[in-house]
Amino acid sequence: MSLELMRLGDALGAEVRGIDLRAPISAETAAALRAAWHQFHVLLFRDQTIEIEDQRRFVECFGELQPPRSRPGERANPDIMYVANVVVDGTLGDLPEGDMQFHTDQCYYDVVAGGAVLYALDVPRRGGNTLFGSTGRAFRTLPEALRARIEDRDVEFVYDYRQNAYHRPTAPLTNAPRAIHPAVIAHPATGQPHLFINRLMSDSIVGMPRAESEALLQQLFDHLERPEMIYEHVWQPGDVIVWDNLGTVHARTDFDPAERRVLRRMAIRGSRPMAYRSRAAA
Repeated sequence: MSLELMRLGDALGAEVRGIDLRAPISAETAAALRAAWHQFHVLLFRDQTIEIEDQRRFVECFGELQPPRSRPGERANPDIMYVANVVVDGTLGDLPEGDMQFHTDQCYYDVVAGGAVLYALDVPRRGGNTLFGSTGRAFRTLPEALRARIEDRDVEFVYDYRQNAYHRPTAPLTNAPRAIHPAVIAHPATGQPHLFINRLMSDSIVGMPRAESEALLQQLFDHLERPEMIYEHVWQPGDVIVWDNLGTVHARTDFDPAERRVLRRMAIRGSRPMAYRSRAAA
């Protein structure tokens, strides 16, 4: 079927109009949504009023539901994370306040989330925006010298949630979860190359001296976070966003902690990222 799509920006993103997510979604519509998701990497649905079961059903258009790996056993609904600064379901929400650097969800595990669906229940009057960066565009626009230095490298990802969940630490705890993935990956749906690094969780380039690794990573972070790579979403209550976790990185702007911010998150199961090999290299 043909969806009504409105581009959100030059880098990525589209608003999908004319769909009520409370209603069952046909197989034909689900296929069209997946195709749009792989093309635009971020899909926005405005003015939705959905319950938990509606959101679960919507997630299944894109893949299997993947429960959060943090705080197991503490949630009333173990497959749901509330990104919130208030108590929801008897528990204070996760990542309750402050700005947060660009990152890729669960890249510090062998199997990385395929994506996620966020539903806005309460949002502050200002701030708390989500920025999405295009990892595909970032790779395509890399200067040749940078591309040559990173193309066949691996990166170690670490997330020190307990010490600093929001900003990259200078020395992560040794027991923080970590995983190694290629710096340039092939998108599992399209096969296209994507730059797979992010400021919050990319700790080092494997096999490279620490100082050299740090200098190169900083160049890559700065390139990925250039304005032309970014779509900044200003939340409204009732917004639903589904993002492609391998086609994007995302970050959060600061906001007044005295104002409520509650978003219900469900993740889409992913896979282990595979290295991109150009035709010339193959």
